[in-house]
Amino acid sequence: MEWWPLIRKDLLVLLLLSIANSAPILARLILKDRFSLPLDLGVKWIDGRPILGSHKTIRGVISSIVCTALFSRLIGFSLVTGALLSVISMFSDLLSSFIKRRCGLKSGAKATGLDQIPEALVPLIVLKDRLSLTYYDIVAIVTLFFLLEVLLSPLLYVLKIRRAPH
Repeated sequence: MEWWPLIRKDLLVLLLLSIANSAPILARLILKDRFSLPLDLGVKWIDGRPILGSHKTIRGVISSIVCTALFSRLIGFSLVTGALLSVISMFSDLLSSFIKRRCGLKSGAKATGLDQIPEALVPLIVLKDRLSLTYYDIVAIVTLFFLLEVLLSPLLYVLKIRRAPH
């Protein structure tokens, strides 16, 4: 018997979200400055601030899509489902970064809620039927994702995995 049927579906989806959002961090740790081209290419918005900021890289998006797609297949979802979850999560994270730059916050600055909720909530709503989720499942997964992010970030900072303690 395979191991993943023993794990609740909502926890597997939480794991997929975690992979989608941690793959860019792991890619940065492994690859250092290689392939770290910013998605916005350093271009400024009409307000004179970066569009997204230097922390949002092509390497990060690609690593997220590839890792999430491959892991999703390993746990019984399709490659397409994993890739879609990652793309939507990354898009939501980029939108959060865009909003943070418009508010004058620099890359890596803390914005509790905005930093965690969209990248979990939006892909789950869009993929609700594909992932066989209820709205209750979505609320539970987003809540757990938020709590894990907030509670683990300081530890990951101490371990020099994250750049900031939030």
